[in-house]
Amino acid sequence: MDWTQINLFKGIDLNDSFVLSWEHERDQLCFVLEASIWPESDHYSKPKDDECTCYRKAILKFVNLQCINGLKSMESTPSTTDPDGSTDYGNIDTLCQTENGFDLSGDFGLVNIIGGELCFDVHT
Repeated sequence: MDWTQINLFKGIDLNDSFVLSWEHERDQLCFVLEASIWPESDHYSKPKDDECTCYRKAILKFVNLQCINGLKSMESTPSTTDPDGSTDYGNIDTLCQTENGFDLSGDFGLVNIIGGELCFDVHT
């Protein structure tokens, strides 16, 4: 199932969200995002004057993982520095829930996750 069909992401555009960092620790993988939020989301608010939509910090977390493959380190992943000095590592290109877990891709790698649960929290 593609991420666009997962209710957690109603009004969220992962393809327009920016990956700020990630961390894999034991049975968890967390991505810190500058999430692109649209009016369909309960987390939406009026965009800043220089933004086309609302952007807010969010955490995309996979918990209780059994195995993870294909994740690059941040040190080996190309980053972009914006005019304001902030750094990001591109977008989440794909995220699919599979029978065994999840597959996702972006500049951080082609990642296969076995097992686990998905959480998505927007900072308010």
